[in-house]
Amino acid sequence: MRILISNDDGIFSQGIHVLAKMLNEIAEVIVIAPDAERSATGHAITMHQPLRVKKVDFFNSDIEAYAVNGTPADCIKLGVQAILKDRNVDLVVSGINNGPNLGTDVIYSGTVSAAVEAAILEIPSIAVSMGSRNISTYNDAAGFIKKISSDILNSKEILQETIINVNYPTCPLNEISGVKITTLGITKYDNSFSERKDPRGNSYYWMCGDVIEMEQDKESDILALKDNYISVSPIHFDLTNYKTFEKLRSLGLEKYQ
Repeated sequence: MRILISNDDGIFSQGIHVLAKMLNEIAEVIVIAPDAERSATGHAITMHQPLRVKKVDFFNSDIEAYAVNGTPADCIKLGVQAILKDRNVDLVVSGINNGPNLGTDVIYSGTVSAAVEAAILEIPSIAVSMGSRNISTYNDAAGFIKKISSDILNSKEILQETIINVNYPTCPLNEISGVKITTLGITKYDNSFSERKDPRGNSYYWMCGDVIEMEQDKESDILALKDNYISVSPIHFDLTNYKTFEKLRSLGLEKYQ
């Protein structure tokens, strides 16, 4: 089994190091990740400047690793279709992210977007994030991904065009309630923008905000993580609203040219 690993925290983050080291025990691992943090870049790809790739010494290990001056989605696209074009990739794992990727936040997540790009390329993929930024160890989360990797790979026909989004609690291992298959919850923020002035008097803004507490479905990833469950959500990149599809047709818009 050959596993391609990426992330959005940068190639020298602790999460990707622990993940790669753990998965290297069961597979050939190649790391292709951004050369610096690219959090909240969503599914952006680089089209108007060159992508530069540098082979790097990955934490003094023998793991093959490349740093890319692009986004997480760039890393997967470039990795599969250029760097590893002559080597089949069986599984893509993105993470371990320093903090959660829950609910509608997955739209913004570079971690999840790397896994989405793999699914677009018809490769089974897992995105894995820690349930909070209060992290004492990544080892338990990496160990969980190691356990489920073969199951995900062997179920690729069932999970076709599906990303497995894992959020792992940061509580001690003996306090984890179990594993729960979840839906995406609802995340909303009360955003504010702090206006400041540069030395020339021009305005610039810092965005900040607080999470708004929302009522969540009982199957949501947000509630599962709150109850110390490992949240495992199947995500699909087809954004069509099928509930509205026929209703939209009934409006008669197709008569217009």
